[in-house]
Amino acid sequence: MKILAIETSCDETSVAVIEDGRRILANVIDSQISIHRKFGGVVPEIASRRHIEKIDEVLQEALRDSGLGLEELDAVAVTQGPGLVGALLVGVNYGKALAYGLKKPLIGVNHIDGHIAANYLAFDWLEPPFMALIVSGGHSHIVEVLDYGIYRLIGQTRDDAIGEAFDKVARTLGYGYPGGPFIDAASQKGDAEAIHFPRTYLEKDSYDFSFSGIKSAVLNYLNQLQMKGLEVVKEDVAASFQEAVVEVVVNKIIKATRVCGHDTLVVAGGVASNTRLREALTSEGEKNGLRVLFPDLSLCTDNGAMIGAAAYYQFLKNDLADLTLNGIPNLQLRTVDNLR
Repeated sequence: MKILAIETSCDETSVAVIEDGRRILANVIDSQISIHRKFGGVVPEIASRRHIEKIDEVLQEALRDSGLGLEELDAVAVTQGPGLVGALLVGVNYGKALAYGLKKPLIGVNHIDGHIAANYLAFDWLEPPFMALIVSGGHSHIVEVLDYGIYRLIGQTRDDAIGEAFDKVARTLGYGYPGGPFIDAASQKGDAEAIHFPRTYLEKDSYDFSFSGIKSAVLNYLNQLQMKGLEVVKEDVAASFQEAVVEVVVNKIIKATRVCGHDTLVVAGGVASNTRLREALTSEGEKNGLRVLFPDLSLCTDNGAMIGAAAYYQFLKNDLADLTLNGIPNLQLRTVDNLR
């Protein structure tokens, strides 16, 4: 089965063709990073306009890469949410038009579901149940994957997403956008033990995250140095900040995986490309007898392939959409507690 999948939830215009939920026939991504970098973050209006300008071109390139024509596709999938509403609507309406014109089934996919499904593309032997850590610019979730598309929410951020915290600290230090790669690179030149930033664990046995406190702690530290006229070693600040964040995330996800009784943990989302997170999770996983899986870097960022992988398993369950499908910016992940 061949699914054409569209992803436009934020600042990547992506179209992919996925076969049987596991094989990538095409995965084309047009990134807007260079456009938004001058503004220090994604400008929703500009992102939406860029999607409109590029989506036809990206679709045609994906079809060329796959060697298929539109008539050879079996279904059309599109990210329904969460994301920027204007950006989502470009993809949703484009997908609806294609499905209607081709008389093909339409599948609306949750973006977070897609991040988890990226691991099915990276590891064709992977099957539920397992644990998943989703860490990106907009999401920080710990979920138990009970079956394809069926989850139990174990923990999530109560304020900033982890990637958002990286972006804000990077901006404070004078680095560019997106902040994650800059913090990662600077940290490799700094001393992670130079500054002790707070580790926020919240209540006992809580698997939720909170990253607003450490963001404020970094800002306060920099303000204090400035008032005293002291030099700021940006690499040390970046390394110490990153270490504090990674330590909390690793401790919580390793504990959750053990408590839930799983031996496999998958990591997904843009922050899954962070070298320190990969290093620490792999090390702690080995100590605890856990298999920790990271998808290829190309599947960590937003992409159509992950949407196509998730859509395949929805199709098998006849979980289809109609032409009333709409973009939902705050769409929640469907879990066993809120199935609809």
